[in-house]
Amino acid sequence: MSGEITIVEATPEDADAVGEVHAAAWRAAYAPFFAPEFFAAAVEHRRTKWRAVIAEGKDTILLARMDGRPGAYSYFGESPSRPHVAEIFGFYAHPDLWGSGIAASLMTATLARLRHDAFTRVHLWTLRDTPQSHRFYTKTGFTNSGHTQDHDFGDGTPVPQIEYERTLHPQHT
Repeated sequence: MSGEITIVEATPEDADAVGEVHAAAWRAAYAPFFAPEFFAAAVEHRRTKWRAVIAEGKDTILLARMDGRPGAYSYFGESPSRPHVAEIFGFYAHPDLWGSGIAASLMTATLARLRHDAFTRVHLWTLRDTPQSHRFYTKTGFTNSGHTQDHDFGDGTPVPQIEYERTLHPQHT
């Protein structure tokens, strides 16, 4: 699958598109980790939370489209736990576009934006038991830091996560 990929900073008008990508990715990848009742509410929350997040304007959200169709987003800013280090808080692609190249293009744009914003390091957390995300982050230059944490998504059952990180080398002009 190939098509024209465009990447823009998300605006309030993009909130529904970001939410739809987030909900679809969660449905495809995370269902085994949660009880069905909690999971349905969690997916709906991911579909509807983006208008407020974008309006807050605290962090950056990039939206990637393939042939005009919203297909992936990244959500990032300064890490709350590691000053002067960037954190990717969310990186999701619509499952219909897995393997299309949209996620790799979006990661390239995300890392370029972080460099532009003067970050030299970036980290992220991903579920321990999602090998597809591990392969993707490794392929895009991240390494497993060896750090782990448990994260409670709101159902009282912590899910194990692992941290990936990488250095952001300056772009040559």
